[in-house]
Order: sequence, then structure tokens, then C-alpha cells
Amino acid sequence: MSNFPFLSVLTVAPLVGALVVAVLPRRRPDLAKLVALGWSLLVLALSVVMWIAFEAGGDRLQFRESYTWIPQWDARFTFAADGIALVMLMLIAVLVPLVILASWHDAESSKRSVPVYFALLLVLECTMIGVFAAADVFLFYVFFEVMLVPMYFLIGSYGGHQRQYAAVKFFLYSLVGGLFMLAAVIGLWVVGGHTFDWQALTQAEISTDTARWLFLGFFVAFAIKAPFFPFHTWLPDAGGAAPAGAAALLVGVLDKVGTFGLLRYCLPLFPEASKWFAPWALALGVIGIIYAALLAVGQNDLRRLVSYTSIAHFGFIGVGIFAFTTQAGTGAVLYMLNHGLATGLLFLVVGMLVARRGSALISDFGGAGKLVPLLAGVLFFAGLASLALPGTAPFVSEFLVLIGTFTVNKPVAVISTLGIILAAAYVLWMVQRTTQGTLNPALAEVEPMRRDLNLREKIVVAPLIALIVLLGFYPKPVTDVINPAVQATMQDVGKSDPAPEVGSVQEAAK
Repeated sequence: MSNFPFLSVLTVAPLVGALVVAVLPRRRPDLAKLVALGWSLLVLALSVVMWIAFEAGGDRLQFRESYTWIPQWDARFTFAADGIALVMLMLIAVLVPLVILASWHDAESSKRSVPVYFALLLVLECTMIGVFAAADVFLFYVFFEVMLVPMYFLIGSYGGHQRQYAAVKFFLYSLVGGLFMLAAVIGLWVVGGHTFDWQALTQAEISTDTARWLFLGFFVAFAIKAPFFPFHTWLPDAGGAAPAGAAALLVGVLDKVGTFGLLRYCLPLFPEASKWFAPWALALGVIGIIYAALLAVGQNDLRRLVSYTSIAHFGFIGVGIFAFTTQAGTGAVLYMLNHGLATGLLFLVVGMLVARRGSALISDFGGAGKLVPLLAGVLFFAGLASLALPGTAPFVSEFLVLIGTFTVNKPVAVISTLGIILAAAYVLWMVQRTTQGTLNPALAEVEPMRRDLNLREKIVVAPLIALIVLLGFYPKPVTDVINPAVQATMQDVGKSDPAPEVGSVQEAAK
């Protein structure tokens, strides 16, 4: 099976499915939903087979494929995956079918074409897979930019209040970042031997000043996409206006392209520049953790609150990446996965609550747990996972980031821990104001608020809850895949884990 073209098939399959769904008649919305769901499950099945075929101790890049594209530029359709990309591909494969199920009635409520909505979800899946699977810098850039299109239409056509404003803001921010990257990609081709091949470019000799400018071009694009402070302002608007399913993919997967890009492109291609910019990147990460958490505490809109929590979490991921230790790097990649699961679940559950109430304002809730106890319980669990409660998957990744950072930069690790305290404040405040306490009389008059989770919604949340608990107690299957790729990245940067202090070793021996 190692010779099977997994990555090209995984990239093309959702696009074919999108074309099939798009041509289905609008009068048959249920057929479009079923076809989209079936196609996404096919991608999931193939992804599971690829996961099994991946050799954790094998080559750094596996499942490599390369096809001629633009020979004059030496641009090729080159696909390959290391452990970091593989984990993100599995996250996409798991989330998309659940998002399709959770979005079963979203397009109908917007009174727009149902087949087009689900076709856009499959096109988005195609571009997300492509951006993580690309091993050619120009191909990566193309997927990076094209990925904006389906999300723009999902927000602008099927979103809620101020959807047009949010969609345009999302598109413009990402487009500006893409222009910075395009300039850096062209510069990299010029100084890197007139090639876009990732492996060849890692061996290129680039002068220090040039490498720093190229690093900055990539970094700005990835910082906007992630988003890191102060490039974050588009996310609360986009997350607040997008349909719940699209928001789950936006925050759960699309934003990870930024942090993935740092690990795949910035660090290996520009190792000296990465170390030179690291103090600034760490500062942005720490500021983002505290700043976004404080803003989350003051939010009255559920979806914007969850968006701000994600900005804080991305601060932790950024700290883990630029701490340059294996522990912190592994924690950062694991955080990318666990954040996708936990925040994806939180966005989907919030979407279920908002759909029932007809409002995303926390002040319009109160005591909802008395009407929908199961839904309230899942919201509570998702909130606890988001604040990294021990026993949930985000705790493992957050712990690795902090302990790996503490060994090399104690002030950054200590300040970052304040984000954990603030996370408890905004999550518990959200849960208390929405589902606990005295029942809001106006809430009891809303008939949909009397319907607890149905079978379809239970099928949506159950796999995410199971994965969050499983990876909270036994993350080894994932860390075994991640570790070799992180170690190789640290070697590219020329960083090694600090040796333990003599005194600490002696104490441990005692």
C-alpha cells in the first residue's frame, strides 16, 4: 500500500464529490446531504488506511508523489506527508463528516441552495488536504490562496448577522497575507536555485539578510492565518458570522495552516532567521494568550467568545514552536490536533444552542440546562476541554508546551500560565450564565429550547468526546507519529534539548 497515491487521491476525491453534489437538483436537498456525507466518509476511510500504512520510524516525508506541472519554473504537483501533516490530515478527515452532519439544516435555514452549501464544504476539504499534503512551495501557496474561496462563500452566503462584512474582512486579511507570501515565494525561487521543491530548498545556501526578509514574508502570512496577535481581529468577526459547521472548520483546521506553515516552511528553510526572530514571536505568543483571554472574559456573544479563546490557544502553540525544544514542539503540534477537536466540539455545541434559542447572546440564556440537560452537559465538557482540564486531550499538549518552554525560558512559561487561570474564568462564566442558575422565563417560551440532543446530534458529538478523553489519557499513538517530525525540524534549526542541570539529576537520583 505504500505505493498507492494516497495524497493525490485524498486531495482530488472531495473535489469530485463536490462536483457531483453541486449538479444535484435543488428540489432533492436530502440527496445532496447524503452524497456529501458518503463522500466525506470515503475520505475518512482512506485516511485511516494511510495512517496505518505510515511508518513512524521511517523516512521523514512519506507517500511522496511528484507530477510535472510548470517545467519552466520547476513547479510540480509534489505531495508528501510527515508526522505533522499526517495528524492534520486525519483531523480534517474526522471533522468534515461530523460538520456535514451538524450542518444538516443550516443551508435550509439560510434559504439558499442546499447542494451548493455541501459542495462548498467538500471543496473546502479538498483545499485543506492539499495545503497540508503539498511538498512544493508554489503548490502550497496555490492551495493556501484557493482555500479562501469556499470559506468566503460559506460565510458570506450562509452566515448570520454581518456575514458580508465578516466574509470580506476574512478575505482581505488573508489576501494581504498571501501577497506577503507570494513575494517571499518568488524571492525563494530566485535565491534557492530556481526550484520550488521543499527538500531541495532546505539544502539551499541563502545569505543571512535575504533569509530574514524571506522569513518575514512567510511569517506575516502565517501569523495572519493562525491568527497571532496583533493580526487576529478578523477571527472574532468571521467566527461570529459563519455557520456553526464552517466556523468549526475555520477555527479547527484552517487556522492551523498558519502554525503548520511555521513548522514546515519557516523553521527548516530559514533556521538562522527563525532563531533571530524567536524572541519577537514568543512575545507575540505571550501577549496573545493574555490579551485574548481578557477579551474573552468580557464577551456577551457565544461565538465571539469561542473565537477569542482560540486566539489565546494559538498563543500557546506559537510559544511551543519558538521555544525550540522537542517537548514544546511536540506539545505545539499535539495542541493543533487537540484544539481542533475541543474547539470544533465547542463551536458545534454552541451552534446547536444558538439554533434553538435564535440568539448567540449569553444574556438571552440562563438556566438552559433545565430544558436541555444533555446539551448543557456536552457544553460543559467542551468548555472543560477548552480550558485544558486534566484528563482531556488539550491538557497533555498544554502541559508539554509549558514544561518544554520552562526549561529554556522560564519567564515566558510563567507568564503563559496566567492564561490557564483566565481560561477557567471565561469558560466557567460562560457555562454558568448560559446553562446554570435560575431559568430565564423568556427561554422557556422558545419551543425549540425544549428539544434536547437528537440522534443525529448525538452522533456528531460522541466521536469528538471519545477522542478528547482517549487522547487525554493515552496520547502515545499520536505522539509517536509527531515526535520524529518535530525532532527533524529542531535539527533543521540547529537546536537540541537542554541537558538537565546536575543538581536536578542528583535530586532525581535520590
